[in-house]
Amino acid sequence: MARPAGLSPPPWLTAGLRPQPAPVPWAAVARASVALAAPLAVGFALDQPVSGALVSMGALSGVIGDTADAYRMRFYNIAVPQLFGALGVTLGSLVHGQGWLAVAVLTVIALVSGMISSIGAVASVSGLLLLLNAVVGAGLPLPDPWWKAPFLLTLGGVVVLALTLLGWPLRGGVPERAAVAGTYRAVAVLFEAAGSDTYDEKRRAVTTSLDQSYDLVLARRARQHGRTPVLVRLLAQLNVVIPLVEAAPAAHLAARRFHRPVPPEIPAAVRDLADAVEEGRTGTPVLDLPDAARPSEKAVDQALRHAATVVHEAEPDPYDVDDRLGRPAALRIRFRRTTRAVLLSEPSWRYGLRLALCIGLAQSLVSLVPVPRSYWVALTVTFVMKPDFGSVFSRAVLRALGTAAGLAVAALLLAELERGWWDVPVMLVLGGLIPAFSAKGYAFQTAAITPVILLLSDLLNEQGVDLVLPRLYDSLIGCAIALIAGYLLWPESWHTRIGDRLADAVADTATYVTCAFDPVQQSQAVRVRARRALYRDLSAVRSEFQRALTEPPPTGTLATAWWPLVVAVERIVDATTAARVRVEHGAAPPDPSEVTAVERQLRELADGLRSSSVLVEVRAELLGDEEGVLAPLRQEVRAARAIATPRGENGPDGT
Repeated sequence: MARPAGLSPPPWLTAGLRPQPAPVPWAAVARASVALAAPLAVGFALDQPVSGALVSMGALSGVIGDTADAYRMRFYNIAVPQLFGALGVTLGSLVHGQGWLAVAVLTVIALVSGMISSIGAVASVSGLLLLLNAVVGAGLPLPDPWWKAPFLLTLGGVVVLALTLLGWPLRGGVPERAAVAGTYRAVAVLFEAAGSDTYDEKRRAVTTSLDQSYDLVLARRARQHGRTPVLVRLLAQLNVVIPLVEAAPAAHLAARRFHRPVPPEIPAAVRDLADAVEEGRTGTPVLDLPDAARPSEKAVDQALRHAATVVHEAEPDPYDVDDRLGRPAALRIRFRRTTRAVLLSEPSWRYGLRLALCIGLAQSLVSLVPVPRSYWVALTVTFVMKPDFGSVFSRAVLRALGTAAGLAVAALLLAELERGWWDVPVMLVLGGLIPAFSAKGYAFQTAAITPVILLLSDLLNEQGVDLVLPRLYDSLIGCAIALIAGYLLWPESWHTRIGDRLADAVADTATYVTCAFDPVQQSQAVRVRARRALYRDLSAVRSEFQRALTEPPPTGTLATAWWPLVVAVERIVDATTAARVRVEHGAAPPDPSEVTAVERQLRELADGLRSSSVLVEVRAELLGDEEGVLAPLRQEVRAARAIATPRGENGPDGT
């Protein structure tokens, strides 16, 4: 029987409760089980259960941070945050029991943690551990001397790191090759989807895969400034994907408008290249491709033959390989740039102040009101207030629900099992659930982590099942503080940033249109960088859109209105690329006045997006040769302006 519509919870509230269709990372499950259970076993064997629990707590931080694919990235993702965690627990333990001094110190640490979280993934986890461990050090009585707790927590991270790197000698470079091969396979799927309604979805998958592969390879080259053969070959193989990706829109256009589908030999050949990349095969490529007569067919044929030559080349010239997105600068230069950007960034200061306010309120509250083991309040605030992990509102709700589920499991274990060796097999099971549940969503991750933290905390304070209800109250208090002081009191929480980011993307699209057909700017590298930057911007818009959908009305409702325009802008970029490719392979170039008219319409759209959030239809007059290469582009621009062009508050014309 269907539930009445009025009694059904809204989608923005239930979105995070649906498990994501992600595979179980069995290797991570095994590592987490061993890393969390082994220290407890050693601690019991040496009659040092508290020390074993602290090592397991450090291992828990390492398990949460072990999210990268490449071994070098995993090393930094685990090792660097552990150093910040050690600093945090040291600072926190120095102000343990110091009342308002602890409030002041934790508030300053929260400000620093929030500001550095905007730098990147490693910095985000580092800021998280800095604050989390500072809160734990200030809230729990840790064993003397002062260096013991930081050492044991860091040792736990070292255990996870050692288990993670066991396969490095045998699988070094495998994740990078797998990522590049995965990009080739995504391109093969894209060609199969040419002309179909699933093309946009497959093209977004290619963009995501290409971004991840470049990030992986270029991040590794940032630490190896010499042009090593393995990395040169990977980068060369990745670069030659770009012409294939650029030829795909032209193939899609031909399949959709002229009913010329892509021959099956094309995606089959691309998949064969993917296998060659992953297996490291070299030699003379063998291609059985259909004859190419039209511009779109010539573009695909030429790009595929060039890719086959490079993929099968044993030793590419290290000085003939272009870093398509720019080669990373030296570490000291990037450090100076990042520091300056963080200190001068308004969003960085704004988030740091929001987090500091919430932590200050949490610590002030527990200093005034006797709350058992009150550090859990600030821990909850820290987890909920991570902006790069999703919506603060939805995370607060999901945190409360996940904690309640995890506490129910913890209560059963604490009530039925005696503390001691039984904790080892229990931790073996619970530890493995963390990476398995983390892949399913935040609420599931919280439900898996909560009983682990409760069991480890019980080894430190021995409160047993009496610990459960205070933890629930603390979590609800922390969620309430995050919702009120970190969400409701800040006007920006009620306004989506999609419009501003999309306006920037539309303006960049206008620049890309000019660049693509400007006879002065004919450098392929310039066009490639512009196009890649555009798709990265649109990926950021998509991320912001997905986050906004989990916000309550009116934010989520307003964000939904922008979605068709996001898709339309992506299609404009594709149409521009398709036109450029057709010109390069024999089609007549467009008249400069046509290019200028398209650019003007896009500039007007960008200006309108910045000035208003009300969307109405506008009839765009774009004249030109309907048989020329820009005809599909003009059609996409008209569609974009008809879908969502802003108007002023007083009327369509802004008067």
